[in-house]
Amino acid sequence: MRKCHKKNKRFVIILAIICVAILLIVIAIRLETAVRPSAEIQAEQVARHSANKIITETVSDYIAENEYTYGDFANIVYDENGRTSSIEALSGNINRVQSELAEEINRRLADNSETSAEIAIGSLSGSYLLAGRGNSIKVRICPVGEAEVKLRSTFDSAGENQTVHRIYAEISANLISSIPLYSFETEENFEFLIAETIIVGEVPDYAVRAWSS
Repeated sequence: MRKCHKKNKRFVIILAIICVAILLIVIAIRLETAVRPSAEIQAEQVARHSANKIITETVSDYIAENEYTYGDFANIVYDENGRTSSIEALSGNINRVQSELAEEINRRLADNSETSAEIAIGSLSGSYLLAGRGNSIKVRICPVGEAEVKLRSTFDSAGENQTVHRIYAEISANLISSIPLYSFETEENFEFLIAETIIVGEVPDYAVRAWSS
């Protein structure tokens, strides 16, 4: 009789342990489902803000140091009647700027690797009532691979018989943002105006295509 009682007691204990384990698993899954989307959004926002700050400062310093003008990137060619016949891209300068700017951005991102910021635990719940409440946890940011820089241009009307030609630096950077238990990889893209000029007169379509190709 005692043996039977002990077996029943052991069975109840094992059953209770299994139930608790299942309950913990269910709770963990529910927390994962509820917290992960908010955690990803919060971490990506921190990554975007950090990358934007570093890259903006880098581009601003680079432009101020080199004092580039429109003439450093493009040469407008006129025909005998003074009309725009073509716009030549100065590929040597363009390639140099893309290379130098990418190198400087990657250097500064590396120097600021493991940048961290703090997020309130309540903000990870996705609840407006809990946003900004509770203890803070650190979000760590570090670059993945290398940032890429590409110069591109646009042609837009600037009034009657005038066209504004703008040259931009497009920058893409891969970043990892992580908090305890989670890690997220995101690609951030930025665009900065490098130079512009207003072209008086009609700009031939083939000149636009030649620059854009």
